[in-house]
Amino acid sequence: MKSSKVANLPSKFGLFKIKVYKSGQKEHCVVFRNDLDELISKGEAINVRIHSECLTGDAFGSMKCDCGEQLASALSYINEHGGALIYLRQEGRNIGLLNKINAYNLQDSGLNTIEANHQLGFEADERTYEAAEFILADLGILRINLLTNNPAKISALKSVQIESRIPIKMPENPYDKEYLRIKKEQMGHLL
Repeated sequence: MKSSKVANLPSKFGLFKIKVYKSGQKEHCVVFRNDLDELISKGEAINVRIHSECLTGDAFGSMKCDCGEQLASALSYINEHGGALIYLRQEGRNIGLLNKINAYNLQDSGLNTIEANHQLGFEADERTYEAAEFILADLGILRINLLTNNPAKISALKSVQIESRIPIKMPENPYDKEYLRIKKEQMGHLL
């Protein structure tokens, strides 16, 4: 995996650093606070959010999911408490944007997120976390406090010690109520 140099990233959430990693055609990135190396050298568990790309939620503010709100909340948390956010280019639980929008169309017809993915020939969740583990290793992060509600992320990370899970719950709205119910009841999310 190739990587970029580290650059400054001033944002509305705080002053961060950013580094990009390229694996095949996908470019993932990590955003972190300036004091990350200091926290790592002290042996502290690092607050980490592994966030999979969601163009509709992250950029367009879709209310069909809680992704954009989770991204904003995680960046605010990391700005306040230190840590890193790994942004993985795994749109639509890694089925791609075109298939995600086709899944949205099926959801508009009454299917839930899992049923829509299955109708399109995909598993409920196609994401993997090898890129995140590579990024954590590259940064020298061995112990983390993981900002997640997803038990699959917890069990997928083998190369780091997870000291604690930090919930990242967003209030439901009329458009994502069913989505959150399915995540909790059928995917085991800790909501």
